[in-house]
Amino acid sequence: MDKNRLFWASRRGMLELDIILQTFLEEAYDELKPEEQSLYQHLLGCEDQDLFAWLMGRNVPEDQDTARIVAIIRGSQRAPAS
Repeated sequence: MDKNRLFWASRRGMLELDIILQTFLEEAYDELKPEEQSLYQHLLGCEDQDLFAWLMGRNVPEDQDTARIVAIIRGSQRAPAS
């Protein structure tokens, strides 16, 4: 999937998800290995409520590959400035 399509697919209509996913796409996606990029693309097919719970750390995906890309995304987030 080309990057323009990924940007559109990363727009979820939920502000929190939009910020997390689009920031990740802009700042970290290009650094991923091809198999990790594929995991990200697969993640975009998940339901918004699941994505929100996973990315906020409220739940952990049962699927090991999904859990892996969620951990990568969560690890890429900057801590808020104090």
